[in-house]
Amino acid sequence: MAEINHAVKGTGDILPKEAYKIQFVEKQMMETARLYGFREIRVPVFEHTEVFSRNVGDTTDVVQKEMYTFEDKGGRSITLRPELTAGVVRSSIEHGIIYDALPQKVCYIGGCYRYEKPQAGRLREFHQFGIECFGASSPAADAEVISVANQILHSVGIEKISLEINSIGCPTCRKEYQKALTEYFSAHSQELCETCNDRLGRNPMRILDCKSPVCSKIAEKAPTVLDFLCEDCKEHFEGVKKHLDAMGLNYSINPHIVRGLDYYTRTVFEFVSGDIGSQSTVCGGGRYDGLVAQMGGNQTPALGFAIGIERLLLLLKNQETPIPADKTCDLYIAPMGESASVYSSKLCSILRNDGFEVQTDICGRGLKAQMKYADKINAKFSIVLGDNELENGKCNLKNMSTGNITEISLDNLSDELLTAINKSALDDLNESLGI
Repeated sequence: MAEINHAVKGTGDILPKEAYKIQFVEKQMMETARLYGFREIRVPVFEHTEVFSRNVGDTTDVVQKEMYTFEDKGGRSITLRPELTAGVVRSSIEHGIIYDALPQKVCYIGGCYRYEKPQAGRLREFHQFGIECFGASSPAADAEVISVANQILHSVGIEKISLEINSIGCPTCRKEYQKALTEYFSAHSQELCETCNDRLGRNPMRILDCKSPVCSKIAEKAPTVLDFLCEDCKEHFEGVKKHLDAMGLNYSINPHIVRGLDYYTRTVFEFVSGDIGSQSTVCGGGRYDGLVAQMGGNQTPALGFAIGIERLLLLLKNQETPIPADKTCDLYIAPMGESASVYSSKLCSILRNDGFEVQTDICGRGLKAQMKYADKINAKFSIVLGDNELENGKCNLKNMSTGNITEISLDNLSDELLTAINKSALDDLNESLGI
């Protein structure tokens, strides 16, 4: 019975006192993406299991260990999405987005689900912002996508973060690299974990992404993919670096980045920070030129990234980055008596239609209790409505922070309230400037 009153392990509630922070971050993300021409897409929380098992990669931790998969009442295997790219590609094929004028640019915010050990910055239900760009194969597209991520991170106030890039080549040059990896890791097969020994014969690159300390240590001295790139992939990677240099984006080359999903090709990148513990990656992405065709569409170059919103908020907290305060109630109307309560409802309706956040008593409390409530909700102003105020058509507007009182007309309350709010904001600004 006690479990009814507790969230499931690995999930968390977003309370009203914290929700404004997420709203701020999401707004900045969407507005920045729009500057680059990205428009929102929304896809279902669950898909047919094959959308992920066949395309994310059956040797990845996500598919092998972390997916929430179940059989629905129709006997179909369904999986809660562990990431959004595969679902967005499925939607883009189904609805013909990739057959429209290219490039097609989409962005999204949504929940994802992975069964893994909950820890700081890593939950079983988490949320991602991401973008996907279809139909652009040039290095300029890679640099632009990286630039979107960089601008988003800076738009929310993050300064101490590093960009790391790599190229994992195309299927052609990757064959030689996988041979070299197989030879290297085979010499250490007795030390590798059971999962990595299974990967050794199927996809040795996945060993580079293993979280086991032993496997990670062995992987440090493994051959690097950059030594095996074909001429086309080398040229593409050099082009990406030239565009990043032209944009003034600082980066370092990390040959160990492979990303945790199998569909990536060529450019991969991560934005990392040392201020969120072991979960250092805040944003990750790259190019996945074969995924659209693999899922049944035409051969279409594509790339994108995802930002973990919970991890981003943790980084903002740890870096003590200020987030704009939540908007509070503009006016609290305290009615005294039945007639005043009815008239208060009328005033609230008028003011809300004019864009003000207004509250009034709906609990039948006395004046003292109402004013306590106005304090608790941080109302900027308050008025008391009684028989005298209704008869005279005037009331006293009280500035809750200064205590200053101004007599105003009830018939002109909207204009008078706007004037008072603007004056209060100007006084606060002058005070902060020492004027």
